[in-house]
Amino acid sequence: MKKRSFLKMSSALLAGVAFTPFYSCFTPPKKRLKNWAENIEFSTDNLYYPESISEIQEIVKRCKKIRVFGSRHSFNRIADSDANMISLSALNKVIDINEKEHTVTVQGGIRYSELAPYLYKKGYALPNLASLPHITIEGAVATATHGSGVSLGNLATSVSAIEFVDATGALVHLTRKDHASEFAGAVVSLGALGIVTKITLDLVPTFDMTQVVYLNMPMKTLKNNMLAVLSASYSVSLFTNWANQNVSEVWLIDKAINGATAEIKSEFYGAKAARNNVHPVIDQSAEKVTDQMGVPGPWFERMPHFKMGFKPSTGKELQSEFFVGIEHAYDAMMAIEQLHKQITPHLFITEIRTIKGDDLWMSPCYQQDCVAFHFTWKQENEAVNSVVNQIEEKLAAYRVRPHWAKIFTLKPEVLQLRYERLHDFKSLMKRYDPQGKFRNDFIDRNLLGS
Repeated sequence: MKKRSFLKMSSALLAGVAFTPFYSCFTPPKKRLKNWAENIEFSTDNLYYPESISEIQEIVKRCKKIRVFGSRHSFNRIADSDANMISLSALNKVIDINEKEHTVTVQGGIRYSELAPYLYKKGYALPNLASLPHITIEGAVATATHGSGVSLGNLATSVSAIEFVDATGALVHLTRKDHASEFAGAVVSLGALGIVTKITLDLVPTFDMTQVVYLNMPMKTLKNNMLAVLSASYSVSLFTNWANQNVSEVWLIDKAINGATAEIKSEFYGAKAARNNVHPVIDQSAEKVTDQMGVPGPWFERMPHFKMGFKPSTGKELQSEFFVGIEHAYDAMMAIEQLHKQITPHLFITEIRTIKGDDLWMSPCYQQDCVAFHFTWKQENEAVNSVVNQIEEKLAAYRVRPHWAKIFTLKPEVLQLRYERLHDFKSLMKRYDPQGKFRNDFIDRNLLGS
């Protein structure tokens, strides 16, 4: 184990951890970690960086409380702990590609940016990716993060098997095939069942993609065409800052036909073809974004919005995201539009996209195809929380569900009613973590409290 993984003895004992002499050496961190946006400082500096599954098991056995943190791309305290935190960043390897089953098995700390180029060289692809390839796969899976596409489920739907360390330190193996019901509850785990050490993902044959952008589509155009627009290609994203009832950009990402440059029509539902690469926030440099203008490229260099070699998006920002049934897409959009005066001053951009429904108990898209409204906010915490609350009220009629790792203000008693299988998930928590070792204030408040 690396030196940085050893903890202060005094801090560890206060957190309920007993050590053998092997764990008594340490190099304390200079300061507590923050999340990616730096709006959250984690509540402990007791950090572990194990390099093997056996180390994870030993750490879990010794800790009374512990949470996993990945790429820290969360905007609330879902990953936080006031006792102990563990990173799997050293466990980021590809374990195996099963050519017969068309799957890949990876360690729990790997990121999409590490796996995707490897798969491409081997002739494979993942069917979907998030906007940012920089995030850990398990972090995305555990919170049901998604890419875009009416026929594409969130990233957790690609998981066909998982392995995790439960509260006793035992290894648990679950597969979609052999443990269907329990598996559906365990994949989107919110980190509350254990520490995921291995993940198996479904693969498809590799492919190239193109990306074409159109500018300035009036929102009124979407009244009778919203689903047609959102299903016009493999992946579609609409961007707006809610000013002037205008969709500033429409991104159409599709499979390349025989490796050829995509045809760019002059108009798409009234929007005009962009003449150059553009950033989702139109006045920012396009240097960070993946190539557009119909130029073909590998799937992992087109599905995300941002290139792997750059700090993504706008930098220091806040994010929230809300899911409603796709049948309410236009009405929900226009309900949000009523708040444009409150939203626009605090916003960088909103992205609107679709996700296919699934059977994962804690997924926001459980048993419903969804449209998602993703807000990238300026770092104005008080104002953002106020506007987010107003958005939630506007979307209440559509039984809105928030992204688990982003900013929301829904009361626990309301949130809990939106998840029909929450009782079953609580049973899984009791089975694999009866004493709440993997729970934190976020889990206790939002899943168990009121």
